[in-house]
Amino acid sequence: MKLNPSMRTNQMPDKVLLSTILLLIIFGWVMMLSASLAHFDSYTFFLKQTLFIFMGLSAGLITLNTPISVLQKYSIPLFILTIILLAIVFLPSPIGHTANGSTRWINFVYFKFQPSELMKLSMVLFMAGFLIRQEKDLRKPWMGFLKTVLIIGIADLLILFETDLGATLIISLTALAMLYAAGSYLKQLSIVTFALLGLIGVIIINYPNRLDRLVSFWSEDLWRSDAKIYQTQQALIGIARGDWLGTGLGAGIQKYYLLPERHTDMIFAVIGEELGVLGMLFVLLSFLYILLKGFSIAKLALQKGRHYSSYVAFGICTWFAMQITVNIGMNLGLLPPKGFTLPLLSYGGTSMIFSIIALAIVLRIDMENRTKYSKQRDYV
Repeated sequence: MKLNPSMRTNQMPDKVLLSTILLLIIFGWVMMLSASLAHFDSYTFFLKQTLFIFMGLSAGLITLNTPISVLQKYSIPLFILTIILLAIVFLPSPIGHTANGSTRWINFVYFKFQPSELMKLSMVLFMAGFLIRQEKDLRKPWMGFLKTVLIIGIADLLILFETDLGATLIISLTALAMLYAAGSYLKQLSIVTFALLGLIGVIIINYPNRLDRLVSFWSEDLWRSDAKIYQTQQALIGIARGDWLGTGLGAGIQKYYLLPERHTDMIFAVIGEELGVLGMLFVLLSFLYILLKGFSIAKLALQKGRHYSSYVAFGICTWFAMQITVNIGMNLGLLPPKGFTLPLLSYGGTSMIFSIIALAIVLRIDMENRTKYSKQRDYV
């Protein structure tokens, strides 16, 4: 594949979109400190998160000045590197790191690197390039589809061995959504999808207990003392205490040994308790603006014939939309807790860094959309 020369642009990032992203990062930085006050080493979390944000913003600045064609060129090596990193986590300590029965991290002493977060981004970049390459060879659609399944399957298998079902679902569904959006292998996808749905139906009919397990979360009494969803109970209690205006920044009580994972997966519940409905609405509307703007950027890139950029922007926004929806659904008791962080807000180095990089890529695509070269494709 021959790429066009690196596109230079004198365009500035969209000010409103950039400001919204930075505002959410700062907001999450403050709320993470408040949520971690229950820990004796809360300031350690705060200092680490400060470093992670600085690293993410530095990487994001570099990304803003990197043409999308460069990302396309190196998407394959990046994907291969990520696969290797996913395998490295299984090496014995002190290289691999296991916590709570999950082996997901590489130990870099000061912080733990989680390759599955990098895979969310590298899968989007790789799949976008794969879709471009497959447009030229549609003579054997089933062969191309099997290649796609194999690519996704390799990553999924390694992440499943880490027992990270959440990341597996995000990566798989994002890749499949990109296939649907690109219009590739629709027949094959439809056949496989209906076959899987039929198989699920057969299992439910013949094994009714499987359905009971699936719906037990919604049918269980949330307020029973022996309920298995203690985390959901505590999140809802905190949100109820917050009412419209909240108890005040830092004044929440659920985070004091009552709400598990208060500074990571359940930070939205802390926001609800301390800043109320208005605080939660601020987060929801900010994410909504970022996602709608991102999908609009993807659509404009497609109209200008820049398919790779369009697929990348669509993939990133789809990934964020799913992760945000699931995390907030968990906090509101609509979904069972499953270890999903809230992008830009939750504590976590790898998640923060690659979330910022991903949004910087969307900003870069928008900048290139507005250049005088924007009608050229990303590839030849």
